[in-house]
Amino acid sequence: MQLFIPGPVTVSPEVAAAQAQPMIGHRGSDFETLFARIQPKLRQVFATRNRVYISTSSGTGLQEAAVRNCVGRCCLNLVNGAFSERWHEITPANGKEGIKLEAPWGQAIHPEQVEKALAQGGFDAVTVVHNETSTGVMNPLAEIAAVVQRHPDVLLLVDAVSSLGGVAIDCDGPGLDVLLTSSQKCLGLPPGLAFCAVSDRALARARTVPNRGYYFDFLELEKYLLRNQTPATPAISLLFALDVQLDRMLAEGLSARYARHARLAARVQGWAAERYALFAEEGYRSLTVTTVTNTRQIDVRALNRHLRAQGMAISDGYGKLKGQTFRIAHMGDTTEADIERLLTAMDGFK
Repeated sequence: MQLFIPGPVTVSPEVAAAQAQPMIGHRGSDFETLFARIQPKLRQVFATRNRVYISTSSGTGLQEAAVRNCVGRCCLNLVNGAFSERWHEITPANGKEGIKLEAPWGQAIHPEQVEKALAQGGFDAVTVVHNETSTGVMNPLAEIAAVVQRHPDVLLLVDAVSSLGGVAIDCDGPGLDVLLTSSQKCLGLPPGLAFCAVSDRALARARTVPNRGYYFDFLELEKYLLRNQTPATPAISLLFALDVQLDRMLAEGLSARYARHARLAARVQGWAAERYALFAEEGYRSLTVTTVTNTRQIDVRALNRHLRAQGMAISDGYGKLKGQTFRIAHMGDTTEADIERLLTAMDGFK
């Protein structure tokens, strides 16, 4: 089955097969060698000189980690879709005050809105979802980061779950303090791993925040990272797959990978604009997943039955957009030929 859903994505046979390597212990030299080999490759993908923590969890786990470690009292949550709303829900669930700055679904968060909110003062951090998988909106991360940088005591926490590995993100340049992602989207891996690049500022903040828990404690992760280990038993088979996939990504070339994602986005969005309409605000449309407004009121379930008969699947709208929209992902290792096959099949749906 070829998956054109925004995660999990189709995994290449070579990467899937890597999981079948003989098991190793997570406290031995073989694991330390594997971990040490992975770390510099991860830093290349994250475009960072900082450490990148590896978590056996979903990206949601690292949303929680960012709040636990980087928010002493109050956080500004930028919300314009389902996953940024989830981060807003996570904030009070971890005993922190979360102030919501909201834009309608389909609209981007604009930097002037962030500046106006931060001018009120009292915030320890800002959370933003770079690429809202529910709406197909890509928020202007560099511009938002420039605003946050004018407030030196405020950390910027970024969810790039559905963009990192498919879109160029300069982690260090704009001063992102936590940049997190998951394995099962643009990285083209099975679900089960999450990663976050963490700045020195964020690590220093964590030292001042009590009750960080254990599993997601940045200080605990740092202590073990320095030994090429993880605090708890990781998903070792997935790390074998990660090692192989990072090599494949770097062999393709990150610039070439980002250009491929941009081409796929242009093709899908051009097709959708001719036949339906695009849900996301013009100028802020995702390069990894397109949310299509269902102007023709087609039966999305029936469309997916038609596609599944040909070995493919797309996604219905998310949450309150179910039936009103559908989503086509063009991320991971998806090729132009894959997209052409999908669009041809969709054009054949009656």
